[in-house]
Amino acid sequence: MHREYVAWDSPTLGRRMEMLWFGHGGRPMIWFPTSVGRYYQNEDFGLIGAVGDLIENGAIQIACVDSVDAESFYAKTKHPAERIRRADQYDRYVYDEVVPFVRNRARTGGRITTLGASFGAYHAVNFGFRHPDAIDKVIAFSGKYDIYSFLDGYWDELCYFHCPTAYVPNMGADWVGKLNTMDLCIVTGQTDNILSGTTDMLRILNEKGIRNRGSVWDAPYGHDWPWWKVQIRTYVP
Repeated sequence: MHREYVAWDSPTLGRRMEMLWFGHGGRPMIWFPTSVGRYYQNEDFGLIGAVGDLIENGAIQIACVDSVDAESFYAKTKHPAERIRRADQYDRYVYDEVVPFVRNRARTGGRITTLGASFGAYHAVNFGFRHPDAIDKVIAFSGKYDIYSFLDGYWDELCYFHCPTAYVPNMGADWVGKLNTMDLCIVTGQTDNILSGTTDMLRILNEKGIRNRGSVWDAPYGHDWPWWKVQIRTYVP
C-alpha cells in the first residue's frame, strides 16, 4: 500500500499542517480525525487497515488530514467568537488548500468524498453540506451535528453557517437540489451514546426531502472504532 507523509505551511491557518496520503488511484477521499485527533489517528485505530485492500487495488485514495479542534471548538480558554472564527479558517484551509491538493494528486477535476467518525463526522458533514461543488459523497459515523454545546451560549451568523442542524432546515430549493446530487451516508449504531445526533440529522434531511442513506445499525453497533471498521465496508467506496 502506498503511504506518504505530506506537510506544508498553511497560509490560511498560519501554521504547519500535516497529513497522510494513502493510495495510487480510484475515488479521492478526505478523512477527518475524531475530536482533537491527529492526521495519523485513522491509521492508528485501524480504519485505514479496514479498507487496505481497496487502497491497494486502486479503488480509493485518501488524504487523512489534521485537525485544529484544540484551537477552535475545544479551546475552552478562548472566547466562543474566537473558536468559531478558527473553525471557519479550518473550513477555508480544507477548501482552498486540501481540495486543490487532492484534485491535483488524484489527477481529477471532479468532486471528492469526505469521511469522519464522531467529531470527524461533524467535519465531514458540515464541509460537504457547505461545499457541494467540491464534495459528491459524505460518509459520517456516530456524529453530532449541532455545535451549540461548544459555544457557551454564544451565537452569531458564523455559528449558524457552521451548524448543519441550524442551516439545513432553512435551505431553499436550489440548495436542497445541490445536496440531492450527493450520496449522503449518515450512519451510527443503536448503542451510540450520542444516538440523537444522528437521528436528529436524519429527521431534518428527510423533512427537507434530501435523499440520504441514513442508517442506525442494530445493537451491539455503537460509538467506537470496532463498529466503524465494520460499517465502513458498506459505504466505501
